[in-house]
Amino acid sequence: MKEKSIRVVVEGRVQGVWFRGWVMQEASILNLDGWVRNRTDGTLEALFSGAGSDVDAMILACHQGPSSARVDSVSQHPAPPPEERGFRSLPTM
Repeated sequence: MKEKSIRVVVEGRVQGVWFRGWVMQEASILNLDGWVRNRTDGTLEALFSGAGSDVDAMILACHQGPSSARVDSVSQHPAPPPEERGFRSLPTM
């Protein structure tokens, strides 16, 4: 299975609505590597790395997010894979 890594930026009401926790949960289910963090501009940023179909599924899920979120847009950017295995939450940048 081909692996890929994509960095996403999610805009909308994505902070204070458990979006980061939801991403951690969903990424773990899909066995993805990477990270998620809030950004000071009010967006959420994440790196998803793993089997291409699982990365695609996670990106698709980010268009909806948890029930209390409102997603206006999800931009995608090719990225190198993370240096560490596993999925983690990073401090706000």
